[in-house]
Amino acid sequence: MLRIEELTFAYPGQTTPYVFSFEAAPGEITAISGTSGSGKSTLLDLIAGFLQPTAGSINLDGADILPLAPEQRPVSLLLQSESLFEHLRTDRNVRLGLPPCTRQAEASRRVDQALDEVGLQGLQSQIAGTLSGGQKQRVALARTLLRDRPVLLLDEPFSALDDDTRATIRDLVQTLTLRHNWHTILVSHHADDVDALANRRYLLVDRRLQPA
Repeated sequence: MLRIEELTFAYPGQTTPYVFSFEAAPGEITAISGTSGSGKSTLLDLIAGFLQPTAGSINLDGADILPLAPEQRPVSLLLQSESLFEHLRTDRNVRLGLPPCTRQAEASRRVDQALDEVGLQGLQSQIAGTLSGGQKQRVALARTLLRDRPVLLLDEPFSALDDDTRATIRDLVQTLTLRHNWHTILVSHHADDVDALANRRYLLVDRRLQPA
């Protein structure tokens, strides 16, 4: 279980801090909703380690991950933009999820396996910039698979996709969350994404989370 307790943060000049408390279970998708500027992305940045709270805790299965640097945290982040290197081949983008010391044969096997799992068989050599929006998000998910981290943070990951592609990628995220027992946290202002995916729902009101 991922437990966030009284995680407190304020930007310079902000008189009332954000205070976040919630739980996210493995194999489930926890949705965080709220108006623009309510603090949704701030929460994800705190969990990822990009911002440092003034108080509170982040506990994963009994371990305190708050002291860990961003690169050491058991967290992957998937954004609205896929953060791919458009000039690189698909397989090279996916391989970035592996440690640099991974041997070539092992890396190729695991990249092929991840691409197969997200439905991109045979596209290893295609340049990332030539892929569709949905295919790019699949590449980003394949890279996430290779990182093999138990917490997946989704920051408006479907907003740039058309309706049919959004539904397909949502289904894929749900399947991967169950299959790999991820604690998936979805930030979205799209009610249909939340309705389709959320096992647990929280709403940000006045800089605090409440069950929705």
